[in-house]
Amino acid sequence: MTDDDKTPRPPIRPLRLAAGALAGLVSGFAAIAVAEPVSAAVRPQAAPVIAVGGAAIDRTPAAVKDWAVRNFGTDDKLVLQLGILVVLALFAVVLGIAVLRFRRAGAAGVLVFGAVGVAAAATRPDTRGFSDTLPSLLGACAGAVLLYVLAGRLELRQTGAPAAPSASAAGPAGAASATAGAPVADWDRRGFVVAASAAALASAGAGALGRSLSGAGGRSAVASRDRLVLPAPASPASPVPRGAGLRIPGAVPFVTPNSSFYRVDTALVVPEVDATAWRLRIHGTGVTRPLTLSFDDLLRRELIERDITLTCVSNEVGGPYVGNARWTGVRLAQVLAECGVRPPSKGGPADQLVARSVDGMTIGSPVEDVMDGRDALLALGMNGEPLPFDHGFPVRMVVPGLYGFVSACKWITDIELTTFDAYDPYWVRRGWARKAPVKTQSRIDTPKPFARPKTGTVMVAGVAWAQHRGIDEVEVRVDDGPWQQARLAAEDSRDTWRQWSFPWQATKGGHTLTVRATDRTGRVQTEQRARTVPDGASGRHSVVVTVE
Repeated sequence: MTDDDKTPRPPIRPLRLAAGALAGLVSGFAAIAVAEPVSAAVRPQAAPVIAVGGAAIDRTPAAVKDWAVRNFGTDDKLVLQLGILVVLALFAVVLGIAVLRFRRAGAAGVLVFGAVGVAAAATRPDTRGFSDTLPSLLGACAGAVLLYVLAGRLELRQTGAPAAPSASAAGPAGAASATAGAPVADWDRRGFVVAASAAALASAGAGALGRSLSGAGGRSAVASRDRLVLPAPASPASPVPRGAGLRIPGAVPFVTPNSSFYRVDTALVVPEVDATAWRLRIHGTGVTRPLTLSFDDLLRRELIERDITLTCVSNEVGGPYVGNARWTGVRLAQVLAECGVRPPSKGGPADQLVARSVDGMTIGSPVEDVMDGRDALLALGMNGEPLPFDHGFPVRMVVPGLYGFVSACKWITDIELTTFDAYDPYWVRRGWARKAPVKTQSRIDTPKPFARPKTGTVMVAGVAWAQHRGIDEVEVRVDDGPWQQARLAAEDSRDTWRQWSFPWQATKGGHTLTVRATDRTGRVQTEQRARTVPDGASGRHSVVVTVE
C-alpha cells in the first residue's frame, strides 16, 4: 500500500455541503413534481404524498387518530401532508450530502422513497393495481437521475492552478511541503447553479401541468353538480317549529350551514365524482334481485326530505363534531326491499350492510337498524342544494341514531349485504365497535370556558341530542348545588338535536356549570367518563367561569 492510498479525503467545505443539500432538495422536488402529471393521468389519489399519507392513516392506531382529530380538527389531513413533506425534505437533504462521497448510492437512495410510495399505492383499499404505482415509480426515477447529474457538477476536479506554498508547510530544514505547487481540486459552481436552476424551473412547470390536468379531470364532476336541480321532494320535511332555535348570543344556529358542517374522514383528496357516470351496485347475501342504480334512477324515485342531526364518534364530550341539516334523498330501506332484502327480525340472512366509497372506505351498518322504519337515506341533497363534494356528492348514506363511522358512507358506490361474523369494515379492523348507537349527550355553548360574565342574570345555553330517541329534559348544576331544570326549545323531531337555555343568577367568584340530558326512554346522561374509542365518548360537559 502506498502513502497515497493512506491519504485521507479532504474535508467537505461548507459551500459544497450546502450545494449538496440543495441538490437533494431540488431532486426531491422534481420527484414530486414529475409525479403530479402522472397522477393526474391515473387519478389524484395515486400521487405519492397522498398514497403515503393514506397508508399512514390506515396504519395509525385508533387512539392516535382520535388525538389528531381532537387536536387538529379538520386540519388533521393538512398536518399529515405537511409532516410527510418535511420528512421527504430531510431525507432529500441527507441524500444530497451523501452524493458528495457516494454518487451512485446517494442517487439510488431516491428510489427508496419511490419504493415507499409504490408500496403505499399498491396496498391502499381502493388500489387499482399497477397504474396507481406509476406516479411514485416515475417520479422517483426522475429524482434519482437528476440527483446523479447534479452530483456530477459537485465532484472535485483538478483546476490546473498550482497552490501557493505555505510557510507552515516547511519542514525543520525549511524545505517546502511535498504538496506545494500541486493543482487545486474544485467543483463546477457555475455549472451546478445553471443545472439546479433549470431543474427547479422544469419541475415547477411539471407540477403546474399536473395541477392543471387534475383540475380538468374534476371539471366534469363540478359541471354535473352545477347543472343539477333537485326535484321537489314528494315528502317534504315539516317546517322547523317556531322556537326551535334560540336567539341567544353564543348559541349555535338550529340548522348548521353546509360551510360550517363538520367533516371527519380519511380522504386526503376529496373525491370529485361525475354524477352522470356514478353508479351504485347492491348485491350480497339475501339479495335476490341485485340492482345497479344511476344517479338519474335515484332522481326518478320518490324523494323525501328530513331534518337529521349527525354526530361523529370522534366527538369528545362538549366537542364540535355534531351538526344538524336538512337532507334530501331516497329511502334506503325501500331500495333494499326491492332487492329482496329482509331484516334479521323477518328471517333475512344478512345482519350487516357494508357500504363502500369510491376511495375504498368500508362502513358497516346493522341491517335491522337501517330497515326498522327510521328515515335512513341515500342522500342527494343537503340544506336545499346538491351535496357538497366535502360531504359526499353525488350520494351518501345518512342513518339517524347511529354514529357516522357505522352509517354515514360518503361518495358511496357499492352496498353489499353480509354478516358481522363474515366481514369487518375499515374502522372495526382498527379497534372500533361493530355497532354504535349515538349516546345521549348535551353541551354548553355559552358562556364559553373561562369566560368572565358580570353578576346578575347570565343566560346559559346549548344543545342536547339523542338521535332517534329524542330529548325530554335538560338540567344544569352550578358548582355542587342541586340540578335545576333548563328550558327546552321546541322540538323539530326526535332525530334532531334540541336547544336549551337556563337563566342563571350569577354571583361573584369562580363557578363550575355542568349540564346533563334525559332522553325519551328515561335514560339520564351518564356521568361516567369514557373516551371516544370504541363506541363514542360519554360523561357530562362542564365549563368553569369567573363572575366579576
